Amino acid sequence: MAKDYYNVLGVDKKASQDDIKKAFRKLAHKYHPDKGGTDESKFKEITEAYSILSDDKKRREYDTYGQAFPGGAPRGGGQAGGQGNPFGGFDFNGFQQGGAEFDFGDIFGDIFGGSRGGQSRAQSRGRDISIDIEIPFKDSVFGTARTVLIAKVSTCGLCKGTGAKPGTELDTCKTCSGSGSVHETRNSILGQFTSVRACTVCDGSGKIPKEKCAECKGHGVHRKEEEIKINIPAGIDNGEMIRMPQQGEAIKTGIAGDLYVKIHVKPHTIFRREGANLIMNLSVKMTDAILGTTVPVETLEGKMLEVKIPPMKRAEELLRVAGKGVPIDGGLSRAESRGDLIIRLEVALPHNLSSKARKIINELKSEGL
Repeated sequence: MAKDYYNVLGVDKKASQDDIKKAFRKLAHKYHPDKGGTDESKFKEITEAYSILSDDKKRREYDTYGQAFPGGAPRGGGQAGGQGNPFGGFDFNGFQQGGAEFDFGDIFGDIFGGSRGGQSRAQSRGRDISIDIEIPFKDSVFGTARTVLIAKVSTCGLCKGTGAKPGTELDTCKTCSGSGSVHETRNSILGQFTSVRACTVCDGSGKIPKEKCAECKGHGVHRKEEEIKINIPAGIDNGEMIRMPQQGEAIKTGIAGDLYVKIHVKPHTIFRREGANLIMNLSVKMTDAILGTTVPVETLEGKMLEVKIPPMKRAEELLRVAGKGVPIDGGLSRAESRGDLIIRLEVALPHNLSSKARKIINELKSEGL
């Protein structure tokens, strides 16, 4: 009995070529062995169905006769061009069966992330680097700059990454013929698969130096110590990460990786942070708590601030000083760009009372206080 190729792909007999292509792409993603699929017979079946229905001539033959006749033999016979393999040769750029070739490059390019005919591949990039930095609490609030010395793979400063001795020329790589990539073919149960990788002789550049650079030995990159300036923004919090694009390890062809800087903030002896606010505790004498007072408070900037404390109604109260907290979005010039300073007022009870003080307190007690 002839196979129902429409049913195999899950499409209607009136389906457009675009619908057929979308259906095949979805099923190929699901069943292809290199994508984790386990049903190889199913993958063969959907590939066979697509090779018929994607070709207008063969689709007409199939609709009329229940089969197509490439080269005078029914599709799927497995006798022509494949030496017993019903799929003959099969690579990412095309599919060949029974002497006929079908261009599946656009579909399998989606599946494998590959490219067609040596066209653009995903750009290579170097390794990312991660470091940790500890900074004082004050620097985390107002921002700072730090310079670190990192040993990493960097672009050669002598040859500027070409790998060639300065003043000499570059030759075309004979291994990849200047394309920067080489094709590798491997056999599988489905036939031959061809993949593309960067040429290891020229490191994917397509060029090799006539005379190698003495500093990097022709690689264009080498390991060295490099000073990097890190700008730490105002308001950064403990545990936050700063990403510095292309400050990681370099490669000869492609872009450098990224540098990730994790910030660790040292605790402060007076201040602590809650969001955009700074919190501090202030002990107030009992008499000042009752009558109110004005006290000097040193801010995180180091300036003295006269803070008026009104008569307290409870043993613990909060006093808010606007615009003296943590900068918001790096703002430092305007009060509205910063959080607040929250002062936790705590009444300090007296100890070791003198007889005079005890007498006065007893008098207050008699007044009902």
